[in-house]
Amino acid sequence: MDSVTIQPTSTLPHYLHGSVTLVGAGPGDPELLTVKALNSILDADVILYDFLISPEIVALFPKQSHAIAVGKRCNGQSTSQQTINELLLQYAQLGKKVCRLKGGDPFIFGRGGEEALFLEQHNIQCAIIPGITAAMGCCSYSGIPLTHRQVSRGFTVITAHSQKDTHQINWQALVELQHSLVFYMGLNRAEQIAAQLMRHGMAASTPIAIISQGTTPNQRQLITSLAQLPEQLAKHALPSPALIVVGDVVTYHHQIHNTLLRDIEYYL
Repeated sequence: MDSVTIQPTSTLPHYLHGSVTLVGAGPGDPELLTVKALNSILDADVILYDFLISPEIVALFPKQSHAIAVGKRCNGQSTSQQTINELLLQYAQLGKKVCRLKGGDPFIFGRGGEEALFLEQHNIQCAIIPGITAAMGCCSYSGIPLTHRQVSRGFTVITAHSQKDTHQINWQALVELQHSLVFYMGLNRAEQIAAQLMRHGMAASTPIAIISQGTTPNQRQLITSLAQLPEQLAKHALPSPALIVVGDVVTYHHQIHNTLLRDIEYYL
């Protein structure tokens, strides 16, 4: 019989009494919360939540919990990451069960990795609960398969939050991948994204979708081509948050009708 080596407990991290759970709340529809995510919300003493958390999910917060909005808004009220980290540490050191609630998935453009590392450095017990990310949730609700045989063998997710982000993107590599492309936080740079893709060889007729407030009753979407995007955006202003999807998979939107959102407005 093989011997089993037991690691001495003295070499394991010594955690303080409080704990933090980084929770993915999904893209907006409260029914897309996982059971584990909901249990974490209901069990929390303190909930630090992003502005992207839908009002329907906020309504699920226990009345006895202390809820604090700590989100970030483009050109608006924002809470610095340093302040968020300090709040997580403060409440955990007080012995509280803290739920750090994030839109989508904590580890996809949610700074979940940064917060997890910060907590580890301060010996705070941390759990991570994944969530349905916007790329999957919004595309599914829009009838757009991110992958499809003979059309797209993969998809690539890119952040376009700032001007710096768009300058650092290897546009030529994206075009040559022949993947479905999903841009997060890029609504204000949608025309620039389309122009860069065409400049680096993507066909002007390539379909593009902009999905606004996806998976919520307010979901709206614009379906057009790269070349026609500026004209269509001028006609149809879409509010944030919005997701941009580029590739031939967008054409399946016309064939796949998700009955979850029957009353959705489409701009074609």
